[in-house]
Amino acid sequence: MKNFGQMMQKVQEMQEKMQNMQEQMEDLEIEGSSGAGSVVVVLNGKGNMRRITIDPGIVNSQDVEILEDLIVAAVNDAKAKVESKASEKMQEMTGGLPLPPGFKLPF
Repeated sequence: MKNFGQMMQKVQEMQEKMQNMQEQMEDLEIEGSSGAGSVVVVLNGKGNMRRITIDPGIVNSQDVEILEDLIVAAVNDAKAKVESKASEKMQEMTGGLPLPPGFKLPF
């Protein structure tokens, strides 16, 4: 049963590391932009938007559709960066072991 005790200790250590990583991801801020920086969004490591900045020079009541497209592009850019950073953190936590296909972080 000594191996079982060691295994349980490892599981507990992994849970603590996972909790710590989740807290770090919550505090992380990732910036995405579009339109040469005219629209900038900031997401936290869980993908929740924290803020958006829009260059007043691009706001025109007749070009709302362009602004909407730029916002979507900036959010998608930031979201891709969040996913990349989360994957990087998970690789660090797992010691570089590859994760199974389809494996998602718990957030």
